[in-house]
Amino acid sequence: METKNPIQVADRLFLVLETLAETGPVTLAELCSHLDLNKSTVHRLLCSLIYMGYVKQEGETGKYSLSFKLLALSNKLLARMDILDTVRPYLKKLSRLTGETVHFVQREHTDAVYIYKEESYQNSIRMVSKVGSRIPLYCSGVGKAIAADLDETQIKALWENSSIQKLTPHTITDYAQFLKKIEEVRKKGYALDDEENELGVRCIAVSIPDYRNKPKYAFSISAPVGRMSDSRIQELSQIALEIKNEICSTMK
Repeated sequence: METKNPIQVADRLFLVLETLAETGPVTLAELCSHLDLNKSTVHRLLCSLIYMGYVKQEGETGKYSLSFKLLALSNKLLARMDILDTVRPYLKKLSRLTGETVHFVQREHTDAVYIYKEESYQNSIRMVSKVGSRIPLYCSGVGKAIAADLDETQIKALWENSSIQKLTPHTITDYAQFLKKIEEVRKKGYALDDEENELGVRCIAVSIPDYRNKPKYAFSISAPVGRMSDSRIQELSQIALEIKNEICSTMK
């Protein structure tokens, strides 16, 4: 596998796209500063992306930003994911029963990618997560739920290939402790993110296998710690496991 992009200009084009996704509308000078590239190079890259419809320039400010073409592509990708057609009614049901936000993720290497979110409208506090964003497997409830269905060699590889960082005071950065948590998941049937990825948020998560019965998906119930006492976690975890059984029965 290539370790370096064989087409440098493609590397730079996507770097511009990814940077604009992070920054929002910016001037040419601001973008040059972010990319550490000269003005003429960045201008050529922008002109190419504008020609292809991925970037637009605002008339009044002259700032550059992403168009909706990328969103259209992502929507087409999500529309082809049959798993969402299967799980969506159950995730809506789960959110309705619990009154909390529900996420559905797909594993991609050492991360989980949010591919669906059912926001709770019963509570005023909103989760900041977005469809398409990523979360590390090692420090998330969905990640531990998926990892619990892997064998020991796969778990070790997941840990070694992850960029282990202490994102909060509660993040697990010791492999032996991580394995202990995985064993707890296997016994209980669900995983818990106890403010390990984001302070103030607790999540309950369970895994969902793909059509080959391989660990690939997971869903979670997320809420501020004030609504996630240990007793409520016990209550919600049972609802989550019931929904998992309903989904898995449908997929057989």
